[in-house]
Amino acid sequence: MRYGRLLACPGSGGWGPLLRRRLPIVRWMPLYGREDAVADLVAGLTLGLTLIPQSIAYALLAGLAPQYGLYSSFLGSLVYVLMGTIKEVSIGPTSLMSLLTAQYTHDQPVQAVILLTFLAGAVQLGMALLQLGFLVDLISDPVTSGFTSAYSVMIAVSQLKGLLGLRFKAHGFVDTLCKLAQHITEAKLADSMLGVGCVVVLIGMKKLGTVGAPGSGLRRVAWVLSIGRNALVVLVCAVTAYVWENVAHQPVPFALSGQVQPGLPPLSLPPFSAPGPANTTLSFVDMATSYGGGLLVVPVVGVLANIAIAKSFSNGAPVDASQEMVTLATCNLLASCVSSMPTCGAFTRSAVSNASGVRTPLAGLYSGMLILLALVLLTPYFYYIPKATLAAVLISAVVFLVDFGILKPLWRNSKRSLLVTVLTFAACLGMGVEAGLLLGVSLDLAHLVYLWARPPITVQLCKARWGEYVLVRPEVGLFFPAMGVVRDAVVTAAAGEGGAALPMVLDCTHFRSLDYTAVKGLEVLVRELGKRGQALHFMGLPASALRLVAGLGMKGFTHCAAPRDLPGILHAQEGAGDKADSLSRAETGLALVGADEDEGRGQDDHELSSMHQQQRPAV
Repeated sequence: MRYGRLLACPGSGGWGPLLRRRLPIVRWMPLYGREDAVADLVAGLTLGLTLIPQSIAYALLAGLAPQYGLYSSFLGSLVYVLMGTIKEVSIGPTSLMSLLTAQYTHDQPVQAVILLTFLAGAVQLGMALLQLGFLVDLISDPVTSGFTSAYSVMIAVSQLKGLLGLRFKAHGFVDTLCKLAQHITEAKLADSMLGVGCVVVLIGMKKLGTVGAPGSGLRRVAWVLSIGRNALVVLVCAVTAYVWENVAHQPVPFALSGQVQPGLPPLSLPPFSAPGPANTTLSFVDMATSYGGGLLVVPVVGVLANIAIAKSFSNGAPVDASQEMVTLATCNLLASCVSSMPTCGAFTRSAVSNASGVRTPLAGLYSGMLILLALVLLTPYFYYIPKATLAAVLISAVVFLVDFGILKPLWRNSKRSLLVTVLTFAACLGMGVEAGLLLGVSLDLAHLVYLWARPPITVQLCKARWGEYVLVRPEVGLFFPAMGVVRDAVVTAAAGEGGAALPMVLDCTHFRSLDYTAVKGLEVLVRELGKRGQALHFMGLPASALRLVAGLGMKGFTHCAAPRDLPGILHAQEGAGDKADSLSRAETGLALVGADEDEGRGQDDHELSSMHQQQRPAV
């Protein structure tokens, strides 16, 4: 049964619509069948086996003990069963969240990490309640590509320390590179061989999924090995270390993860204070201020990742961004009560779920239960997992996230976007992820402001059976930054194509609205052309702009909804001569009705004697 059909399950009135929106499980559970249950069980167990080794590696990446990765893995999966809308999404620790956590909480006690989880959820909930999901749309694909590629490189470089068996502390990409260069001669041969070998095996096993003919037994076996490669490699390496130490009674030649605290995490409210250095106590304000920009970057990046994954696996269906933000916020708020670090969705887990044939979010129940069983039963054996193997798991996961594919099309079609991608990538590596993300978004916003301030303008001399006029068409809406450019274009066209005699028509079909400055500027322009004996008419203004014009009482305003109405206002203007002064509020109301009636209708064709485009540079 398709998940889309399950979501279409009808419900009752009253609280029903709100309940079905905020708890989507009530929509699909009544139609849940046996085949769905079997498919979700397989997908959930497969996802759990993938998540266990990854979560331990993510905890080490965040600078935490291994058990905190497991603490972060089960509650999000369980909450998403109730509130999730995309069956492939799995909430838990990710490489990106771990990297950000390490950056904003380094040298801080673990309580600071747990509090960051709580505050990230609170910010995400505030974004959902205030309908601020549109802010995520300000982050373009080139910026996202540069940001994703940068943090993938940062994670890979940070894991070289564990891969080579080195021990040092570093903060940031540049510092890590410098420390690697200083300590490279101290690399351990056993750790290096194990780590590099695991990377090769993991990347090779990733390709196994395409071995054999579709539907054959060989393809199914290869698929199982490919999906479970992380768990299989970690298991083999851990068993090897266990046998080496307990059977052969020889010291293990490579570094191990060490003791993992057994049992379930304590259930408590997030900490609002923590022990500090020299027997001091860190207050809530102390910890909150220590995060700096992380209070905004961590939740926003989490929302960005979650919505991007949801869109990727929605099969073209609309994504309820508000519900996804509420769900992610709930996951982080509740997870802070079980000692979790910040969480969100992950592309790798979603790809595993999709490949495993997941039917509904109920698969998260089985993966979450598997994590809980691992915490209760398997934590003593996590001691034997080599650090080099966990580093290899992370490196093999993020190496494919570096987006080389976007470079060629951007080079061919949009070098400006390519520059944004490269600068975002470089700034993330050199100055930190928050600085790189802010730079990329700022560059895109600056480009949008430039388009608003310097819109391309088309000028046409139009000849029809009933007369001639000059049409000026700004290709982007008109707000106050562009008023000077539009005025110059109209004045130049009036003297050039208009021969200082023909009437001028400003085509406003691309306008969504006007602001006060634009209306007053247009009023001055009408008066300026009127002194020269030329009229300026407006065509195709939206209803909201007409209401503003009526409210401000713009003088000399004449408007038609479509080109077919031009003969009426042009001939009326000729007949009125100098008597035309302003459009009354009643006449503006009639124009407003006409605009509403004609909205969406096509424009008439005109015989054009000449046409040219003006794209004026920024002043």
